[in-house]
Amino acid sequence: MADQLGISPELLSYIRKLSLRDDDIARELREFTDELPMGQTMRVMAEEAQLLGLLVGITGARNVLEIGTFTGYSTLCMARALPSDGRLVTCDINAKWPDIGAEYWNRAGVSDRIEVRVGDAAETLTTLLTEQGADAFDLVFIDADKTNYRTYYERCFPLLRPGGLIVVDNTLFFGRVIDPAAQDPDTVAVREFNSALHDDDRADISLLPMADGVTLVRKRP
Repeated sequence: MADQLGISPELLSYIRKLSLRDDDIARELREFTDELPMGQTMRVMAEEAQLLGLLVGITGARNVLEIGTFTGYSTLCMARALPSDGRLVTCDINAKWPDIGAEYWNRAGVSDRIEVRVGDAAETLTTLLTEQGADAFDLVFIDADKTNYRTYYERCFPLLRPGGLIVVDNTLFFGRVIDPAAQDPDTVAVREFNSALHDDDRADISLLPMADGVTLVRKRP
């Protein structure tokens, strides 16, 4: 049995050379984001963004919900994987971040698939349930403020169709989840979310040791 490989810069370069299928628009948005304060820390890794697009295709998703837009890099990668009549609702607390992504979505020809909701995400999710009813989405991606992860998860769950997929980012949180000295609100929230998810018999789960920890959650039919 082999344990998880450590990813050296050389091995990551190899992975990107042989796996990453990038294009100018996605690369330009990623590079622009990296120049922002905390930009590289807050955006998803290129490999994770590609995985999100793959998951949209594998699940046959037509309706996607994203909690946490930031500059819209993951939004772009998922929207591209949707069919032409698919839709992606993305939520952020501040309009300035989706406004950055909008230029790139337009250039990629997917802006008509994307609906931006600005405001408190927990309230937005309650509104979506009222507007669209249960089981409205096929795939949900959660990548927002960590202290509200459990709230977002619980409010997304009825919006997700049975058999649908929730993808949760940052579930290893820089490795701090196993450090007993790390008692900051974000780390504690992620740690508690992981524990609660482990005991959730409504779902099948897998925490992937990639990027900053990516958890896949399948809502049981």
